[in-house]
Amino acid sequence: MDLSPPQQVGWSGTPVDASTAETVFLDIEGISKTYPARDGNPVHALERISCTIRTGEFASILGPSGCGKSTLLLIIAGLVAPTAGRLRFRGGQAGGAPDFGIVFQDPVLFPWRDVQANVELPAEITGMRRDARAETARRLLALVGLQGFERKFPYELSGGMQQRVAIARALMLSPSLLLMDEPFGALDAMTREQMNLELQKISMATRATVVFVTHSIAEAVFLSDRVMVMTGRPATLKEVVEIDIPRPRSLEMMASPRFGNLVGHLRALLGSTTDPT
Repeated sequence: MDLSPPQQVGWSGTPVDASTAETVFLDIEGISKTYPARDGNPVHALERISCTIRTGEFASILGPSGCGKSTLLLIIAGLVAPTAGRLRFRGGQAGGAPDFGIVFQDPVLFPWRDVQANVELPAEITGMRRDARAETARRLLALVGLQGFERKFPYELSGGMQQRVAIARALMLSPSLLLMDEPFGALDAMTREQMNLELQKISMATRATVVFVTHSIAEAVFLSDRVMVMTGRPATLKEVVEIDIPRPRSLEMMASPRFGNLVGHLRALLGSTTDPT
């Protein structure tokens, strides 16, 4: 199977300058994480994870259940401290992400706030002017396909629509980094496919760097520029696979031989890992 690095392409599918494509947004250098335990048997989640994430790329983290994918995402966010190793953003000092939005599997919306008020919350906390944050929220809701739903409450929305609200909220402060922890894991297959199309559109429009945790091989191939394949716990980085399929990608493209070859390669990599569950 030919998995040699492809020509780098921009979000539109057109070639871009190699120096731009290779700009490093994040260096992950020897990250390890061990959790203490009351029974004296600590949990070794991550073991010396090292890789780079390029500016503006969509990078997925794929691995068996319980291997530490979410732990790595939280370390990137600066919400969990590594036991060893460090992160460097844009070649600067080690530390947490300078500006990021985060989306979890549960949309975590406030039920007493309507859709627009939920999206505005990060800007409200930071003190953005009311008219400016209202306009930004309306623009983002249109981007995620929820124009006209501004005054609805979370209980009036489907699961997929609630996740769109969570994504819009994560984009409210125009983050350079969007972190997503299995945001579509609880959705049915058809809704998940539609959300993948929406997320592709959003990433192309915002050009934010995206780090996306998923259990779905097909989802990782459809969305990603590169896929980081992790082993079972304690997780190491087994391989980083380039996804050399031009954008925008359609659902029909998933039936192509190249898509199938990439899915097969990732499945083979995962088949050689140990799933602790």
